[in-house]
Amino acid sequence: MSLCLVQSRALLGLEAAAVTVEVHLANGLPNFMLVGLADTEVKEARERVRSALLNSGLEFPHNKRITVNLAPADLPKDSGRFDLPIAIGVLAASGQIDGARLAGHEFAGELSLSGELRPVRGALATSLALQAAGVAARLVLPPGSAEEAALVPGAHVIRARHLLDVVRQFAPAAEGLPEHDPDGWTRLREGAPAAPASYPDLADVKGQAGARRALEIAAAGGHSLLLVGPPGAGKSMLAQRFAGLLPTMSVAEALESAAVASLAGRFALGHWAQRPTGSPHHSCSAVALVGGGSPPRPGEISLAHHGVLFLDELPEFPRAALEALREPLETGRITIARAARRSEFPARFQLVAAMNPCPCGWLGSARACRCSPEQVGRYQGRLSGPLLDRIDLHVEVPALAAPELLQSPPGEASAPVQARCAAARERAIRRQGKANHALQGAEIDLHAGLAREASEFLRLASSRLAWSARSTHRVLKVARTIADLAAAPHVDVAHVAEAVQYRRVLPAGL
Repeated sequence: MSLCLVQSRALLGLEAAAVTVEVHLANGLPNFMLVGLADTEVKEARERVRSALLNSGLEFPHNKRITVNLAPADLPKDSGRFDLPIAIGVLAASGQIDGARLAGHEFAGELSLSGELRPVRGALATSLALQAAGVAARLVLPPGSAEEAALVPGAHVIRARHLLDVVRQFAPAAEGLPEHDPDGWTRLREGAPAAPASYPDLADVKGQAGARRALEIAAAGGHSLLLVGPPGAGKSMLAQRFAGLLPTMSVAEALESAAVASLAGRFALGHWAQRPTGSPHHSCSAVALVGGGSPPRPGEISLAHHGVLFLDELPEFPRAALEALREPLETGRITIARAARRSEFPARFQLVAAMNPCPCGWLGSARACRCSPEQVGRYQGRLSGPLLDRIDLHVEVPALAAPELLQSPPGEASAPVQARCAAARERAIRRQGKANHALQGAEIDLHAGLAREASEFLRLASSRLAWSARSTHRVLKVARTIADLAAAPHVDVAHVAEAVQYRRVLPAGL
């Protein structure tokens, strides 16, 4: 048969669009044409496929005009994931394998010149998209990629190590093929690694009772957090231990987080069900932070999905990058729109930011500050009001004196704090079906459970401090979380009063 159709997938964000690899052999001047809006790395598959077939002892039709079409033609295709389906299509069109037996299989994999299969990015995202679409297909993937895809419940994933492993399954007679690894074609079992996630322990942090309490509230309610203090006070140390206070990831959350990491080629089985902590350098651009490019790729906020985004030295980030955080902080998603394509990525992260109070860093500490009031105002003014308005907790982290640092016992470990946070989060979910930070509009009034005295106290605080409606609602959600930590059915004055202490605009005289 001179025409063969092989099924594969192209990645557009977290969507896995179906791609039919059509291979046609015809008489004429020998040529190898690849069409269908293929990127440069896809067009280079011609040489990889040719060498892989010859070095595997298979026949390459040198005397034929080979045309490979990646349909649909208006869908961009990138990466080396189409090497394997193109090679399979050439073999089927030339009669070396039975093309009719390819039905029900989908192929993806990059070929080395020797015929070995190399992993491709996005395998988990592909498997997850197939499950969401209800497509029952047998995925044939290289080592590394196959183990990722098999994490999705119900997925039928086959691992192939070499091109010959695939050919043996579909060849009419395999006697003439070279001997190869008998374990090369393997159906992988579903399941995830059993190793528990591990994080740095909060017991390493001495003192800082106020900051530790703020971390516990943020973890229990899903709130964003800003730590302000002099250099060496422990802001980064606290932030790096924050992920260990969050509730254990569900299977659905772990799959979503891993799928985004798989798109960027960052997923490792050892990090399964471990909440990511992204900490980009303050020189990163807005595109690196929120995503972009052509085709669109996820940024740091999406790679921190269901995890923590830690922005150290917050005022040093480019203004455009910080302002781009405003929408995903509210919605939990980011939409990357380009002239030819539009992609949407999840970005439900918890923001933990840290900054010094002034350029030299010593304002309000025991050491003398060298900054003028104008310099302090200009430095703090790099953070816009709308961005600060979206950060729920503003916490001062003072420097510890040497005796307190050296003589204090270890702080409370992460495990009991995480248990309290998980219990408070569970109370919120039983009551309203979501964490407190996700409450919107009428849900806040319905589930806040604000006592009359607490309502009056919040009204007075909001009026005197000139808060916006968003700030008032965020204080109310933080107070609801504090009440959940105390297992209180209603929000009382004490809960609101504590929440008010965490709501402060940066003053010049901190």
